[in-house]
Amino acid sequence: MYKIGLFLCSALVALAVLAVPVGSHAQVVVGVSIHVGPPALPVYTQPICPGPGYVWTPGYWAYGDEGYYWVPGTWVVAPVGMLWTPGYWGWGEGVYVWHAGYWGPHIGFYGGINYGFGYTGVGYAGGYWRGHDFFYNRTVNNINFTSIHNTYEKTVVINHTTINHISYNGGPGGINARATAAEEAAAREHHIEGTREQMDHEHAARNNRNQLASVNHGRPAFGATSKAGEFNDHGRTNAAHFNPPHGAPSSGPSAEHGRPDYSNPGHENGHGGASRENSQPSHQAHVESTPHSSGGGSGHDERDGSHGSDHGGEHHGDTKHAR
Repeated sequence: MYKIGLFLCSALVALAVLAVPVGSHAQVVVGVSIHVGPPALPVYTQPICPGPGYVWTPGYWAYGDEGYYWVPGTWVVAPVGMLWTPGYWGWGEGVYVWHAGYWGPHIGFYGGINYGFGYTGVGYAGGYWRGHDFFYNRTVNNINFTSIHNTYEKTVVINHTTINHISYNGGPGGINARATAAEEAAAREHHIEGTREQMDHEHAARNNRNQLASVNHGRPAFGATSKAGEFNDHGRTNAAHFNPPHGAPSSGPSAEHGRPDYSNPGHENGHGGASRENSQPSHQAHVESTPHSSGGGSGHDERDGSHGSDHGGEHHGDTKHAR
């Protein structure tokens, strides 16, 4: 019976992989398939960015020998010109399969999951590359303006009708979103897998029992860290439902709950399904743009919502109100 069960499980995994779009095959971690979906996304505050060149990579639920465990969101030194497409859990043929994240010149499909901090479920609203410099959207990033000068201000409004913390695509109760043609094209571009520090970060989370969902019941001890692998009190933020400090972006659904005005929709991850109508992996529902950049002669005007990049970074499209 054990051999029969193992065979059936392997067959299901194979079928799940075949069900994934061709451009995404390289991103599927074969063998990581689960019959129970991951927990809801926890609420946590983003630590301050350590310095220029770091890009935010959102937290996610990974799976190990003892079940799901939370890998904290963290700041990572990005390959120049590359943007992070987060990984996601997707339902297929009766199992949940993990699709690993990757670095690439454009943002691909990540299940429509609203991870917050610019990752609204469609593309990325947190920043863009211009030459060798990364410019940060200060409305969704926790930035120290003394050390980082390449910033701009653009509020992000998510067009959604429900508030949730869903962490997977498809299946019972999952996010109902499919990759656009542009996102599939982005998935076929040259990719760089997660960096060594990102892999070490995931391993450290796996070895920390406080990160297990069975232990923390959806509120991990480390919701986010300042840098990858730093599981200590420096830059640590817990996962809990609380109001963030003034100016500190949070992944919780605050705008819909009447928090103070520092919690504008661009700061918050409403955890609702972002609208995919006419969406591209390089477009966002950006609104209320303010030309607040201090990037030192970038020649970039935030008012038209177009983010140029000499290294193939994101080009954000039309700026319009989505209310």
